[in-house]
Amino acid sequence: MRVVIVDDEPLACQAMRRLLANHPEVEIAGEALSLAEAETVIRQTEPDLVFLDIELGSGGDGFALLTALKRPPLVVFVTAYAEHAVEAFAVAAVDYLLKPFSADRLKLSLDRVRRRVGEKPPMPAAAELKASARPPDQYAQRIAVKDGARVHVIPVEKLDYAEAQDDYVSLRSEKKDYLKQQTISSLEASLDPARFVRVHRSYLVNLERIAKIEPYTKDARLALLADGSQIPVSRAGYARLKELLEG
Repeated sequence: MRVVIVDDEPLACQAMRRLLANHPEVEIAGEALSLAEAETVIRQTEPDLVFLDIELGSGGDGFALLTALKRPPLVVFVTAYAEHAVEAFAVAAVDYLLKPFSADRLKLSLDRVRRRVGEKPPMPAAAELKASARPPDQYAQRIAVKDGARVHVIPVEKLDYAEAQDDYVSLRSEKKDYLKQQTISSLEASLDPARFVRVHRSYLVNLERIAKIEPYTKDARLALLADGSQIPVSRAGYARLKELLEG
């Protein structure tokens, strides 16, 4: 079994290597400390399995990596944050290891990987997994934002766009901004992809709020929203927009 370790903490990579040394059937094909490095290593080594941290610093998160790969390998998420478990299994992760974990817990995870290989065909593209993660009528209808002792409730139809800010998202609704502790990939997974589109690594936009799209640079464009906001649109984001607008 060829594996790749992806974690932005070198000590965590070292600890995983030490634990995997007890499993001679496992070959460590590569390691990566960032999203960009992970994408390159996985494409070069074509592993059977990736031990994937979720929080990968300002460069993005583990869910973004799966989205970037056309046909991702099997994944075991390794994280210190329990709140991502639902999202992890929504994208068909084999297992979810919560740091710190024991050698016995890792062995159980590897056993689950072997059963998955024996029982199921290769995983489909991450985009397909995301689309089938929940029925259309079960996407979030409102977003709750805690503000001290108060809680703001934003109906999703009133959300103009969301901007990633490290481990938070800034939510724009009715000319007000709300800061919520959540990754943008997590928010994206909870919203209807027919209504909200990831136009840029850092921006998720309500399709109904887009008034116009204009050229900006050779590989980028600007989405002009009804309230006057200007949102950067990457090449990949523009392709997703075109698919939704023309579909």
